[in-house]
Amino acid sequence: MSLTVRPAARARRGTVRLGTLELGGGPAVVIGGPGADARLVDLRAPHGRPITAEALSAVRGAWAGPVLVEPSGSDDLPRIAATADGVLVGAAWTRDLRLVRAVSRLGLPVVVQRGPATSAEEWLAVADYCAAEAGEKVVLCEGGGRGRPGAAAAPPDLALMRAAGERSGRPVLAGLGGDPSLAAAAVAAGADGLLLAPDPAPETTAAAQEAVRVIGALTRREEPDSVLAARGAIDRVDAALAVLLERRAELAGTVQRLKPVGGFAGRDMERERRLVAEMARRAPSLGEARLAPIMNAVIEAGLHLAEERRAREAGGPERGGPCAAADGHGEEEGGRTPRAGKRA
Repeated sequence: MSLTVRPAARARRGTVRLGTLELGGGPAVVIGGPGADARLVDLRAPHGRPITAEALSAVRGAWAGPVLVEPSGSDDLPRIAATADGVLVGAAWTRDLRLVRAVSRLGLPVVVQRGPATSAEEWLAVADYCAAEAGEKVVLCEGGGRGRPGAAAAPPDLALMRAAGERSGRPVLAGLGGDPSLAAAAVAAGADGLLLAPDPAPETTAAAQEAVRVIGALTRREEPDSVLAARGAIDRVDAALAVLLERRAELAGTVQRLKPVGGFAGRDMERERRLVAEMARRAPSLGEARLAPIMNAVIEAGLHLAEERRAREAGGPERGGPCAAADGHGEEEGGRTPRAGKRA
């Protein structure tokens, strides 16, 4: 069974443009501080003191990409309309219908965030209210909201996020604040983006970007319409492949340590044939004939790596060539390395 979202299923989802980003129609995105795909500016400072409008201008002056802004009140809206690419109706504002109406009339995309005190029905009703004014340029955000300035961000309910997206047909974000621990789970659950804090730690942004890149490649089926977009999608798939190959090499090394006869002498060619057949079931367009030499190369690289590690641990000279183990799919009799292209 494929993990990716089918194109037919995603065709029912709306898409919203936030500056140069498309939410809901392409790869998942990260919104937050430096290093993200879009910047978030929260005009509510800790302890309730509003951030000056000059701070928003400073962000725009240093960043040419999309900017999403949460206002501190209605007085911020003219500056937001002139400077920002979208408005965040934070969890603290969802029951202030006058502010919600004013935000919706700016003509900018609106992100409606649910806080812990807001029910799913209230959340979706506010989104529909915004859509009546904003022309369907509405995005849902589950979690990450703060009921008052300085309060801890609420973790997202990912099941509710997914259900709301399917029910409404709108793009959905997962609000993570400064904690990226749910980033991978959020992307796997169908988040079209991750909303971080405005100034997260660099490692938080890096973890969110890695989840979008790796987990997104496995769970989101992209349909690029340009060479640049297609290459970006390939880069994300290659990132996922690299992570899986590294993990496979680790597991293969464990197998080599546990097998009575390891290394090339312990290859189980029948197991390798079954492995290729099972992979062909998941990759029918490649088929067994094309997959066999690929997996043979992966297995041999793992075996060479395992041998090199074993030599280092023994304190002796390393044998020439790459050498390690892959899942214990061993080798031909006599310790000979099979020729590239032989069945794996």
